[in-house]
Amino acid sequence: MGRWRDGFGVLVVKPEGGEARRVPLEIASSYRARTKGLLGRDAVEGALLLTPANSVHTFRMRIPIDVAYLDRRLRVIAVRTMRPGRLGLPRVRARHVLEAEAGAMAGWGLTAGAQVEVDTESGGASGPTGPARSAGTSGSADSSGSAGSSASSGPSASSGSSGSSGSSGSD
Repeated sequence: MGRWRDGFGVLVVKPEGGEARRVPLEIASSYRARTKGLLGRDAVEGALLLTPANSVHTFRMRIPIDVAYLDRRLRVIAVRTMRPGRLGLPRVRARHVLEAEAGAMAGWGLTAGAQVEVDTESGGASGPTGPARSAGTSGSADSSGSAGSSASSGPSASSGSSGSSGSSGSD
């Protein structure tokens, strides 16, 4: 199975019964990039894909975010809005997590059941089991040197200096 690399691409949102929408995407696939996520950012342009991940937290975040949990076929399992300082439980079926500014996903038509695709700079749209993916620029920090929520790809979240604690949204 191929893996995405840290970098940038385009998220193609295919809402049920709606028109496809293209959204700028940042990909965080390395441990360091997933750990930093959106921490310290005041705004998000487009979305951030954390992969592999099944949970996130919003500790030390400055803004509320929308969080979408994706299964292995990139179908949306659930969408939640999380305020800063929240910790949610992992989603068992989730393999990837999308993060965006609060309210953005509703504007894109991204709801439970919607299908998404990831277009990377190498060209094709593909899912996690599709052709090898390359996101071009490697690196995990944005230009401001700040970053965000951390993700956990395991079913149990841990805390401490490892930065792998996670949450899946609070209701």
